[in-house]
Amino acid sequence: MTPDDALQQLSHIARERAFCSHVGSDRLIQAGLDALIAGVESPSLAMLAGLLRTEEPEAPALFDQVLEELGLVFQPPSDPRAAKWAMAHWVASQIVDGSLAPATGTHIIWADIAYDLGYPEDLEPLVSCALSWDDCQESWGVSFEELNRDAVEAAKQFLIKRSAAEAES
Repeated sequence: MTPDDALQQLSHIARERAFCSHVGSDRLIQAGLDALIAGVESPSLAMLAGLLRTEEPEAPALFDQVLEELGLVFQPPSDPRAAKWAMAHWVASQIVDGSLAPATGTHIIWADIAYDLGYPEDLEPLVSCALSWDDCQESWGVSFEELNRDAVEAAKQFLIKRSAAEAES
C-alpha cells in the first residue's frame, strides 16, 4: 500500500462514518496500521495503530484525531437533504471506481437515500438497477454482468448530471 492509498482508505472510512455507518474499532486500528506501514506520518497515528484489544474503545477518538492531523476530516452537509445527496454522490462514485459492488451500492441508494428524498428523478436509474437486482432470476436471460454494467453506467450518468448541475450553480 502506498501513502496515497492509505490516505484514501482513511478518507473513505471518514466518509463512511460521517454518513452514519458504524465502523468497528478493529477497522479503524487496521487502517491506522496500514497508514503507518505505508509511511504516513501523524503524531497520533502510531497510538491508533498500536491499540490493544482492551483499548479498542479509544479507537474512534484517536481516529478522529488522526483525521484532524492529516486534514482529512469530513463533515457532511448539516441540511439532511443535502447530506443525502452528498451520500448518493459518494456511493455512486464508489460504484464507478469499483470499490463498492454495484448491487450493494444501488441497494444503498434505493433503501437509504432515494426513499428519504422522495424518490427523485435523478436517482431513478439507480433505483431501477437496485430493483432489477432484487427481482433478477437467471431464467430471464439477463446476466449479472449486464446488471453490473447497467448499474455502473447509471452511476456514471448520475455523477455527470450532478457535476453539470453544480457547475451551473
